[in-house]
Order: sequence, then C-alpha cells, then structure tokens
Amino acid sequence: MERPTRMKKVELERILQSLRPVIALDPKTEPYATPAGLAAEVVVFALGRSDIADRSVLDLGCGNGIFAIAAKLLGAATVMGIDTDPRAIETAQANALTTRVEVHWKAASVEAVHNAVDTVLMNPPFGAQSPHADRPFLQAALANARVVYTLLNAKAEPFVRTFVESRGGTVTDRAEYAFPIPRSFRFHREAVRRVGVVLYRIEVNKR
Repeated sequence: MERPTRMKKVELERILQSLRPVIALDPKTEPYATPAGLAAEVVVFALGRSDIADRSVLDLGCGNGIFAIAAKLLGAATVMGIDTDPRAIETAQANALTTRVEVHWKAASVEAVHNAVDTVLMNPPFGAQSPHADRPFLQAALANARVVYTLLNAKAEPFVRTFVESRGGTVTDRAEYAFPIPRSFRFHREAVRRVGVVLYRIEVNKR
C-alpha cells in the first residue's frame, strides 16, 4: 500500500503510539522504548533533510520497530530493522503488519552488520548498565551509512564528537531532549526518570 511522504507529524505520532511494546527484556541492554513523539520528531526532521524519502534506511537496535516503521511510513525506499533479541524482532514484525508497511527484520548483533545504506536511525543503550554499550552501535552506524541520526547520553558528548571525527564523520546538527525512562525493573526507584540526551545528525565522509 502506497503512503504519502507528506504525512503530518501528528498523524505519524498517533500511529507510532499504537505500536506494541517489547515485553520482558534484559535490563543490561537498557531496552527503553523511544517515545512516539520523539521518534516522530526525529524522522520528520530527517525527512526534511532529504534523508528518508526514497532512501535506504537501517534501524539499529530496532526494539519494537518504531524508527523503521516511521521511516517506511514517510516514504523510505527500503528499510531494515536489526536487534539481538528475537522477541523484539517478533514484536516489530507484528507492528509492521498492523501498520501495513514492508520492513525487513533481522535478529543479529550490530557487529555483524555489513549493509551499506543511506541513513541509520537509532536509539542505542546509554551505557548506564554496561559502560560503552553505545560504542558498537555508533561504530556500526558510521561504517555502514552516509548519514546517521542517533540519540546518545548528553554526558558522552565530548567522546561522541571525538569518536565521530576520528572515523571521518561530521556532526551537522544536534538537539537536546529529556528522555523519559519509566519504572521497568526492580532497581528503578522513580516512576519516571528523565535522562538528558542529545540527538545528533552525522554526515559520514566515505573515502
């Protein structure tokens, strides 16, 4: 089913809010779902930068598929979602069926990704439970994409910029957000904790 690439942000957000979450994930992977409003804002912004419509898109650590599905709804040519957890892939597949979009899903680690694409969208682990857990995601994204959109812990910004530049990348845009993490595991003490994150748009110089 063909869908217009000029879908309004409010309509996209409404669809994304209806997606099923992934249940019973490992806290070590920091499986905190990207809020529908934030996901819609990121992908609409990427659309405005000509990084979605008619492009090949990869969602690394796709979870329930929110970025991948949003990209396809806004006219991406091909979309792939990758996650290590088979339960995430099953949920993402179900969400794609519900929203009637065609996405290729694959259970794999980010280290195993060798798939050149135009655009990567991702919300990797912030590294609170496993230090540097975001590094393999960033490395894979920079190795495979022309443009990367990623949400990362705001405290890691000095490292992120150095890491990106060392691999031929340039941060072209950044935006700050308060990312809500609801109480999901026993060690969580607050009903909702908000963590400062930065959205980066990174252009990669492919030599």
